[in-house]
Amino acid sequence: MATTTKAAAPAKKSGTPGVKDAWIILVICAIAGYSVWYFVMGNPDNFIGGDRSGHPANLLGTVYKGGFVVGLILTLLFTVICLGFERFFAIKSASGKINLTKFTAQVKAAIKEQKFDEARALCNKMQGSVANVVLASINMYQTVEGDNTLKKAAKIAKIQQAHDEATQLEMPTLQMNMPMVATIVSLGTLTALFGTVLGMIGSFQALSAGGGADSMALSAGISEALVNTASGILTSWVATVVYNFFSNKIDKLTYALDEIGYTIAATYDSNHNEA
Repeated sequence: MATTTKAAAPAKKSGTPGVKDAWIILVICAIAGYSVWYFVMGNPDNFIGGDRSGHPANLLGTVYKGGFVVGLILTLLFTVICLGFERFFAIKSASGKINLTKFTAQVKAAIKEQKFDEARALCNKMQGSVANVVLASINMYQTVEGDNTLKKAAKIAKIQQAHDEATQLEMPTLQMNMPMVATIVSLGTLTALFGTVLGMIGSFQALSAGGGADSMALSAGISEALVNTASGILTSWVATVVYNFFSNKIDKLTYALDEIGYTIAATYDSNHNEA
């Protein structure tokens, strides 16, 4: 039976824990989005004769004709890109410095053999959320092992409780800002639909004006509708990819934590025969 050692401090997290005030990112992206729409796409050089109200001379001018909704869609697109980078670094930090699959296999083997010093060394080398949870479970394992006042079932329950509590403390870091990305998945499509409706309204107004069709106004309305549709779909597409990619990363971390937690509890159960 392994000797009881003094509980070590939790592994220190490396890198960034994530951006808590995501609305700051949204505001910055709104400024950037509308600046790109007005100053870059709305540059007079992008229009025939240098007149924004005239015909576009290139693709940027055509996109500008999509109206103010284009700036809103660009805001959503820039936001989801920024949150994608933010989640990448935050989850990479939480994942630790060792390959997750390799770490899981090594720490499980060490725990099964009750080599807790080796398991601690692996956690200190790994760092991040996974290592913190494993260390909390190991600390509780060795704490209850030296407690003769508790029955075996109660000791196992305490080990599982320590694991669950440590996991709950780490999960907010992993899931931070994911709801905003999920919201943008829907908002991109809805904003595109809003812009499309505005463009079609402009087209029908051109058709009804004076009993005939103003070709310039009609083409502007159709352009506004199609530009907003395309840009909104692109935004939703990017948001969906970002959300599913990082949700999969979080699921892998969660599965690894559950696997290791089960191994620690099962190890105690198999190595102790007290009632």
